[in-house]
Amino acid sequence: MPNPATLSAAPASPGAAPPPILSIRGLSKSYRNGARVLDDINLAIAPGEIFALLGPNGAGKTTLISIVCGIVNPSEGEVRVGGHDIVRDYRKTRALIGLVPQELTTDAFETVWATVSFSRGLFGLPPNPAHIETILRQLSLWDKRDARILTLSGGMKRRVLIAKALSHEPRVLFLDEPTAGVDVRLRQDMWQVVRGLRAGGVTVILTTHYIEEAEEMADRVGVIRGGRIVLVEEKTALMRKLGRKELVLSLQSPLGAVPPALAAYDLSLSGDGTELTYAYDSQSERPGISRLLEDLSAAGIRLRDVTTRQSTLEDIFVSLVETRA
Repeated sequence: MPNPATLSAAPASPGAAPPPILSIRGLSKSYRNGARVLDDINLAIAPGEIFALLGPNGAGKTTLISIVCGIVNPSEGEVRVGGHDIVRDYRKTRALIGLVPQELTTDAFETVWATVSFSRGLFGLPPNPAHIETILRQLSLWDKRDARILTLSGGMKRRVLIAKALSHEPRVLFLDEPTAGVDVRLRQDMWQVVRGLRAGGVTVILTTHYIEEAEEMADRVGVIRGGRIVLVEEKTALMRKLGRKELVLSLQSPLGAVPPALAAYDLSLSGDGTELTYAYDSQSERPGISRLLEDLSAAGIRLRDVTTRQSTLEDIFVSLVETRA
């Protein structure tokens, strides 16, 4: 993908897209043992975007986040947050970023209110009880404000981590596996929280191994494998471009085999012979569905029902990882 435009350019003309809040150019990371965990990463994230970074374990997701957040030093390349270089303007960029780590590391004996307030103070900001209250209410933690963290459930502890990350009013929030260990109901509640943050102007970048999380929330999806970004695409465009659709034909009478007259359609027959499946996509040059239904009728095959189903983002992700290995 092309390098993102520089953030120091002249003000954008009316109607033009705003400059990216996060700009990464030629970013690489190598260790002394020769391991290269990131290789020429180029990425631009727009203000107010929800961006999902997907990849198998060891792909480089956490290393990339750690570099942007100033925890790990890059070997090559440039990263800018809000127009500021993360190395030269460390304090400015770090103040613009909130990080919710995957691990549940909290001050177990502190109260929720105390630990969130303390996190704000670490950035040199004056106390702001009204802001802390707003965060705790948004995250359904207000009733737990005086509870010691060790008494909270895993889902509540993860909400506390988000509250800590938002305490200093960042413009970019990194969520590293935000719903790991959270039950389905709390996961859906967390999705609502993330949407609310975006509505408030916060740019959200999340890594996740729950594909439905990216499918539910993300505006764009990036896939990283072996330290390289192999694809960045708007979610709906990605699914339209790579997602396959299937026409499932339920038969009135079982078939022993697909008739030779239908070989051109490459139909799949279920084990019990009661279903035919026809896979197609928007760019396919294979025979159309109307013609297929006509040929089925001509072959004496009668249908009980016809349904369609489409690939999920998980199907697409697995396909990308396998084909680009």
